[in-house]
Amino acid sequence: MEKTRLTINSNGSVKVDGDFEIVDAQGNQYGLQGRTVVSICRCGRSANKPFCDGSHKGHFEHNAVAFDLPPKKV
Repeated sequence: MEKTRLTINSNGSVKVDGDFEIVDAQGNQYGLQGRTVVSICRCGRSANKPFCDGSHKGHFEHNAVAFDLPPKKV
């Protein structure tokens, strides 16, 4: 099985691609209707949260550049 991939888009959403499920705080599944790719809102402006509806355009800036986290605390 391939890994699920999350892509942090500059000035936009988090693209989720692969085999995944999305649940709310109570563990209830969102009905994805067979989708294997969705975009999750990062800006908080979407009327369809947690999914992105494009409302971020011109209102959200973040240059997504990968970096290493510090070592995990033990």
